[in-house]
Amino acid sequence: MPLAAPSTAPSSARRTAATSSYTALSQAVREAGLLRRAYRYYAWTGAVLVVALGGLVAGFVLLGDSWLQLLVAGALGIVLTQFAFLAHEAAHRQVLASGPANDRLGRFLANGVVGISYSWWMSKHSRHHANPNRLGKDPDIANDTVVFTEDGARAQHRWLRPLTRVQGWAFFPLLTLEGLNLHVTSIRSLLHGTRADRGARALEVAAIAVRLAAYVAAVCWFLPPGLAAAFLGVQLAVFGVYMGASFAPNHKGMAIIPAESRIDFFSKQVLTSRNIRGGALMSVLMGGLNHQVEHHLFPSMPRPHLARARELVRAHCAAHQVPYTETSLVRSYAIVVRYLNRVGLAARDPFDCPAYHRLRGV
Repeated sequence: MPLAAPSTAPSSARRTAATSSYTALSQAVREAGLLRRAYRYYAWTGAVLVVALGGLVAGFVLLGDSWLQLLVAGALGIVLTQFAFLAHEAAHRQVLASGPANDRLGRFLANGVVGISYSWWMSKHSRHHANPNRLGKDPDIANDTVVFTEDGARAQHRWLRPLTRVQGWAFFPLLTLEGLNLHVTSIRSLLHGTRADRGARALEVAAIAVRLAAYVAAVCWFLPPGLAAAFLGVQLAVFGVYMGASFAPNHKGMAIIPAESRIDFFSKQVLTSRNIRGGALMSVLMGGLNHQVEHHLFPSMPRPHLARARELVRAHCAAHQVPYTETSLVRSYAIVVRYLNRVGLAARDPFDCPAYHRLRGV
């Protein structure tokens, strides 16, 4: 994908038409009841996850000193990711009726169950939703170990450039460390926050510390050191890969919006988002993130209503000639790998390859 608005982006007149008609689309979505809370769905989903977590705890205790515990660890990584999906939906006001109630649920799930900072996630994710794939505004495409723009690749630390050149191939292996990174980054953000929210941050740090300490202590108490370390490693690796593999297909490889550009809300959200085919099963596996276009257009829409909203949004995009991107999960991963590798070429030292600048037309 290009590193700017694609050539298929709607013209100014079409963008104006899309903007003016977005009100009509929103009205159609509301009249269809797609913004109503889905209490039964979330009650059932939460109950299943609680039972699954209880079963894993029971299996952990009963198995004792056995390498079969690594299966429990992998399953635990999956279940904790599903709880993280629920925390994400609570943060978007999808689960309960009021904002404060959703925040309380989200804090409990994120801090107490998953072990990551709810406030850090809210801040980061809100900025992403406001400006997806916009340079300088979307934290999800800011330079890190993996970079998402050619300028970012050129500015990458010298000691990371060998990795950046092959970052597409390294992306999924690196996700095995993402679980640990999420814990560390969220705690670091709480420790370096502003004075204004010091009390709230202290409570959040305490909740996360108790959760993580109790979990590690329990694993180390029941298992010998080597098996305990393997258990924690497998759980964190599965958690990181599952989280990363669920969020990566949504925007990576889609249009990058220049910082100074002006683009309407509807086009901005649709042109930078990618849906994943797969129906109801994919919605369960990805926590509704497979309907990324609809999620970005209507962030407070409960997960079970996104499939119906997809039909309305696709029709709206077709009527206003706004490209609507949807593909398979495997195909999306191939796009992400190819895109990251292409971006990573900008980190190549031209002295390593004399034909580099010539081939790139520089």
